[in-house]
Amino acid sequence: MNKLMLIQKDPWLEPYAEAIEGRHNDVIKKEQDLTQNGRLSLSDFASGYLYFGLQRMADGGWVFREWAPNATAIYLVGDFNGWEKREDYRLRRLEGAAGNWEIVLPADALHHGDLYKLRMEWEGGAGERIPAWCRRVVQDETTKIFSAQVWDPAEKYKFRVNDFRPDTSPLLIYECHIGMATEEEKTGTYEEFRLKVLPRVARDGYNAIQIMAIQEHPYYGSFGYHVSSFFAASSRFGTPEELKRLIDDAHALGLAVIMDIVHSHAVKNEAEGLGRFDGSYRQYFHTGERREHRAWDSLCFDYGRNEVLHFLLSNCKFWLDEYRFDGFRFDGVTSMLYYSHGLGEAFSNYGDYYNGHQDGDAIVYLTLANRLIHEVNPHAVTIAEEVSGMPGLAARFEDGGYDFDYRMAMNIPDFWIKTLKEKKDEDWHPSAIWWETTNRRADEKTISYAESHDQALVGDKTIIFWLIDADMYWHMQTNDRNLTVERGLALHKMIRLVTATTMNGGYLNFMGNEFGHPEWIDFPREGNGWSYKYARRQWGLVDNPDLKYHFLGDFDHAMLALIHSVPAFQALPLQKVWDNDGDQVLAYMRGDFVFAFNFSPTHSFTDYGLLTPEGSYRVVLNTDDPLYGGNGLTDDSIEHFTQPDPLYAPDGKGWLKLYLPARTAMVLRRVTPKKRKPKR
Repeated sequence: MNKLMLIQKDPWLEPYAEAIEGRHNDVIKKEQDLTQNGRLSLSDFASGYLYFGLQRMADGGWVFREWAPNATAIYLVGDFNGWEKREDYRLRRLEGAAGNWEIVLPADALHHGDLYKLRMEWEGGAGERIPAWCRRVVQDETTKIFSAQVWDPAEKYKFRVNDFRPDTSPLLIYECHIGMATEEEKTGTYEEFRLKVLPRVARDGYNAIQIMAIQEHPYYGSFGYHVSSFFAASSRFGTPEELKRLIDDAHALGLAVIMDIVHSHAVKNEAEGLGRFDGSYRQYFHTGERREHRAWDSLCFDYGRNEVLHFLLSNCKFWLDEYRFDGFRFDGVTSMLYYSHGLGEAFSNYGDYYNGHQDGDAIVYLTLANRLIHEVNPHAVTIAEEVSGMPGLAARFEDGGYDFDYRMAMNIPDFWIKTLKEKKDEDWHPSAIWWETTNRRADEKTISYAESHDQALVGDKTIIFWLIDADMYWHMQTNDRNLTVERGLALHKMIRLVTATTMNGGYLNFMGNEFGHPEWIDFPREGNGWSYKYARRQWGLVDNPDLKYHFLGDFDHAMLALIHSVPAFQALPLQKVWDNDGDQVLAYMRGDFVFAFNFSPTHSFTDYGLLTPEGSYRVVLNTDDPLYGGNGLTDDSIEHFTQPDPLYAPDGKGWLKLYLPARTAMVLRRVTPKKRKPKR
């Protein structure tokens, strides 16, 4: 039997070949089980949303179905029957269907906009429930009670863009949240985001948006991570048609739309969520000690149940099919992979990934989810938010991996925050910066980022806040010279440049961070007087030419334009040219580009020599350019020629001598190779 390619490429995995091959075979067996040994496709299996929930029939009538094996009786209650339990709205248990219930109703029994719930009864109890498969949930503004809503508009949204493919060369992601994307102190809407933010993102040079908090969640302050209704797009931002129009417009602008999907856990709520849906504790979730994720105060799915796999896999296909999302960023993958949820684990050697503490059922689910997603849409993008470093996560299934397209490079933002918190400027070591930004498995693509939404949450600080702090409130006018602000602007640009240009798959930025948004994120809650002051984005700051924020925004735009100018930039081999911790200088190459950084806060260098391929070079981007708030200490119109060195001439290399001012970085492009004298 041939070894899986994952093991062939990494001999250090050889001692764990049995475990790796066992997991691989478990996926194959489960897929055969779910697809009846191949008689169905995985996509056929994951079509539960076309059967369960409220459906229109061909004759105009209605059929509603629900899976509730522990229920003894189920009634539809709502606006249409005065919210009373009535026999003519009682579901019948389907014979031989393992807990499926159904009711068929005439066309005039329900109407678009009607509110409804399920009156669920079980041995020893009863309660009202929102259907598990419902596609629309709304909250009453007065009572704050959530209900399902019949959604059957006369005019269904028709997509205009039908052949969109994400641009992944590279993937440049703008992470965003619809509700806090407005400048006003309120909850933003799909329409406001479509009209005001999408064009901005496209102009800035991003080719994808990653939207948080789409799945319905009862508590706004959870940032969308305590999901209650998995098939319902959050109604606090608008209607399903408005979300579809947003996605359609994004595609027209060339933007892929990635959904931040939460399948790692669910809200504990019973009235709004699945916590005790049919009266039992184990319908969707584990029982006993494994039921609750104590760190997140939520419930953990039982991925070992085929019905749960059916629900979650159908959820993946639903968002691709119904809304035309272009893929998913899977939240909390580390929590899924380990019985410990990764809490307190060191992950210091390969043995920590194969010691029996891993949830094999979750691994099977994640792999099947990726296989399904790529079956439904071969161009879809899947990203794993995973911090432990599990080998093979973003490797192909055929090679023994879990089939994600990318994994988040979560070490990089942790490194930057730790550096800003703990190190003086003179202790920033280029060798450490190079290691952290390039340390990854050769056979797995990653999404690099300096900071995401995590670093902006209340209780933490964004990079710009660590750099400038309160001086941002007083010294950001363009005519105000302030040493703290100037240091902050310089390092902010350098951090982003080295993070983005060392990527091997994609780059991500959370909205507002590109221009140094001055505020943290704090959603309305009792502790802040239910204020929206910190749950918004102040676009007026970057749009104001008299403030320095636009320097950072302009640099971000120029950096992305540079990356876009090179076909398949992320695939160009990275080659370190030089690093010197004493000088605090780092230089590396990608193709014809030289990236030179001087992190020293005090030392500028004249004629600093870098050994590069012979030729002439021109500066194409400089963090010290006055256009980006710099001091303009170099003349970037000068063409730089390498100087020959007999020692390296046989290799076609020479010395590129540069002036490197303190706290600056420049990007040079080789314009022409240096002509070499013919041999006699």
